[in-house]
Amino acid sequence: MTSTTVKHLATALAALGAAFILYIGLSYLIAPQASASQFGVPTWPRQDGTAFLAVKGVRDAASGLVILALLLTGQRRALGWALAALTFVPLGDMVIVLGSGGPAATAYGVHGATAAVVAFTALLLLRERTPAATPTGPGITSSAV
Repeated sequence: MTSTTVKHLATALAALGAAFILYIGLSYLIAPQASASQFGVPTWPRQDGTAFLAVKGVRDAASGLVILALLLTGQRRALGWALAALTFVPLGDMVIVLGSGGPAATAYGVHGATAAVVAFTALLLLRERTPAATPTGPGITSSAV
């Protein structure tokens, strides 16, 4: 793959990831009980405990906004490091699902796969090289004809 192709792939994965996690976060804020059943743990809080679902919604929405902010401002290296750090979130979710007796398919297939894609995107971004600047100034001539 060319460096341009890798850059486009990293950008697309980061943008899709931001949109996806923003959607998940907003889903937890708008319809927490309906969204919670897809997370993978067997039981969810009721009555006053449902505020914890809103906490998850805010966490996920904030994660998406961080990704978008770094992507839109062109801070690609910072975005790579942020995604590397954010890989901990779906890994932690996977461990929570497994530790709570939830389905392994959801733990690995949803949360584990998400962690792998986030880590892969971080790696692509961190491996990008910025093009070397072409020197200009007095006494420097161009070899182009």
